[in-house]
Amino acid sequence: MSTPETSRFVRLRVELVLEIEDEDAVTKAALSRIADDESMPDEERAHAESAVTEDTAEALAQLVDPFDLVGEVPGVELLQASWSGEEVDYDPDSAEWDLDEDDDDEPYDEEEGTERVG
Repeated sequence: MSTPETSRFVRLRVELVLEIEDEDAVTKAALSRIADDESMPDEERAHAESAVTEDTAEALAQLVDPFDLVGEVPGVELLQASWSGEEVDYDPDSAEWDLDEDDDDEPYDEEEGTERVG
């Protein structure tokens, strides 16, 4: 059996729940990142500064970059990414926060680390 010589596209879903211990530090770091971004247009900069000042989740989203997560992975090129931050009520004992549960209800093959289809 041969493998076709075409690109293989993979959607990688990552969900993180972070505890903000110092909102001011996160906001200051986000504002610093915005100020250092020379390529950001002034109108976008003003909007970003306002958003991160008003919402710590937005500040965190400004600091976390999916490109940094996979930039050093050999043989991979990140083609598209989207991410956002939102405040949530977190209860680690709730079934809602069971990280072993598949979001799309597809059976998961733990040995292979892939979804079973069929």
